[in-house]
Amino acid sequence: MSFLDGPRPRVIAHRGLALDAPENTLLAFLKALTAGATHLETDVHASADGVAVVSHDPELDRVAGRPGRVDGMLMRELRRVELGHDQQFCSLAEALDTFPQARFNIDIKDERAAASVVTAIREARAVDRVLITSFSTARRQAVADELPGVATSPSVPEFAPALAAAKAGLTPLVRHSLRGFAAVQVPERQGPLRVVSARTVRAIQAAGAEVHVWTVNDPADMTRLLDLGVDGIVTDRCDLLAALAASRAA
Repeated sequence: MSFLDGPRPRVIAHRGLALDAPENTLLAFLKALTAGATHLETDVHASADGVAVVSHDPELDRVAGRPGRVDGMLMRELRRVELGHDQQFCSLAEALDTFPQARFNIDIKDERAAASVVTAIREARAVDRVLITSFSTARRQAVADELPGVATSPSVPEFAPALAAAKAGLTPLVRHSLRGFAAVQVPERQGPLRVVSARTVRAIQAAGAEVHVWTVNDPADMTRLLDLGVDGIVTDRCDLLAALAASRAA
């Protein structure tokens, strides 16, 4: 199994499918896979005892309605925090073990999480079915250095030269900037800057990387992006994207 195996588009479930489940929980991941997601997007912080915890936020207030921080609690304490629908925080190791055939897109949210992410992926023998990304080059690199061959996506500073080259049609420079990266994962726009266009998609793909766009929930926007040729979409509504992908394949 490889992270980029299988037909396109990649249906990448943003924090699972959280319609009838709390985000980033085992139930949300199960619902996403059942709805047709090909990949699970998730986020990782480190607990106080150094366990890689599946959580987008460093704080507990939004998802649990109570004060506290992930890095201020032990993993055994986080497992007792009720998130709704009989779900609690889970570790990355638990997610990888629970869904041994699933591909995980993992965003490293804090520096302390890097070592524990490496340990979880190694112990699950999951190097081939994960992609590592982060807004921090240092965090992404810390994991990639310990997991030779793991798929990665560039941070914003790493992607900026490639985007400028793609807009200028300089494919060799795009290829140089993106060497070693499996995919770029970007918003369609960043403020006034259009990141994803037919030209940039072609240039990035010609350089050997896939283009995944986040976070897209409207089927009309999904259709427009797929028509541009993007390889995958990160979405809160993997159910809608999976149905759209199936109808287009038919």
